[in-house]
Amino acid sequence: MTIFSAALLLFLVMDPFGNVPVFLSVLRPVKQGRRRWVIARELLIALGFLVVFLFGGQYLLAAIGISESSVTVAGGIILFLIALRMVFPSPGGVFAEDAEQASDAPVLVPLAVPLVAGPSALASVLFIMSKDPTRWLEWLAALVGAWAATGAVLLLAPNLSRLLGNRGLVATERLMGMVLTAIASKMVLGGVAEFFGI
Repeated sequence: MTIFSAALLLFLVMDPFGNVPVFLSVLRPVKQGRRRWVIARELLIALGFLVVFLFGGQYLLAAIGISESSVTVAGGIILFLIALRMVFPSPGGVFAEDAEQASDAPVLVPLAVPLVAGPSALASVLFIMSKDPTRWLEWLAALVGAWAATGAVLLLAPNLSRLLGNRGLVATERLMGMVLTAIASKMVLGGVAEFFGI
């Protein structure tokens, strides 16, 4: 896996285009001038979670005796479920339930977790690091690159919403979901092959 492919995987998993309507909905009670500051804060919190999991997740798995092939298969299944929700979304979006529970000034939930640093993103950074821990600097660069691209999309959420419209955002999310489905299938097949030594 290259830095670019790792960054692309993480970008797809973070699903910034699919999260634009949810972010706008959650931030509606927040004053216009303060919204970008809230988004930036939530993105930094999400990055903190992802970096901690990138470096600490493997030790947690080692402590409880979970193999690399198990991580690969589990990560693929989680990605596949998220991808299905992207392709066939509920009326409110992939994480509609979390958006409904948001307070006037969201902190951590639902913007940072689970919208940006959700289960699929955490599983993905764990999968990437478990493939070759010696390349940790490359994986960190891929994570920061994907996070920065996601942040750029979310910070421009109001502009993108006006430019693409609701149908354009839904079409983009579904396209990303289709790509993510293929990546998830490859992860599951690779994990099963690794388990059986094929």
